Amino acid sequence: MDFIKQYLSEANEVIANLDTKQIEKCVEILANTRANDGRLFILGVGGSAGNASHAVNDFRKIVGMEAYTPTDNVSELTARTNDDGWASVFSNWLKVSRLSANDMLFILSVGGGNIEKNVSPNLVAALQHAKEVGAKVIGIVGRDGGYTAQVADACVIVPTPNPENTTPHAEAFQGVIWHLFVSHPKLKAMQTKWESVR
Repeated sequence: MDFIKQYLSEANEVIANLDTKQIEKCVEILANTRANDGRLFILGVGGSAGNASHAVNDFRKIVGMEAYTPTDNVSELTARTNDDGWASVFSNWLKVSRLSANDMLFILSVGGGNIEKNVSPNLVAALQHAKEVGAKVIGIVGRDGGYTAQVADACVIVPTPNPENTTPHAEAFQGVIWHLFVSHPKLKAMQTKWESVR
């Protein structure tokens, strides 16, 4: 099988094996947070940071939910990284944002954070802070989900049909799944442009 057919076959396998119960739990947590005037903070690193920025737009514009990501402000992000270190960049940002039990954290990540392997320690510190203040946590992660899957209230783990393509599938399906969230009848509050054009 050539690479294109193999890759698309893997994508079909990912879709077929997504945990719809975890997806539904994420939707419920998002809906409850919005109903209680809570805020949504979305965190990601690398490609997942780009996805976080896109997702913030969708949750604000389509869901009508107050949403933010620290990676949208490169000046603050790099100042905190330079002055305080990479590991605390998100947790310190969340402290200034006064993350509370009324709010929620949404993690987009391939590995979900792993202190022992020193992978995304900033996500781990942010998750620890969220748990300390009682904020709800959801995630879309790859592989075994790392620390995010261990502590989240709901977590969608993108299946890994081929370990060689863990990152591309995990990051691609973050987009598929959060678009499912914002399109879900329990969350969608505003019509998207092309669906409103007749």
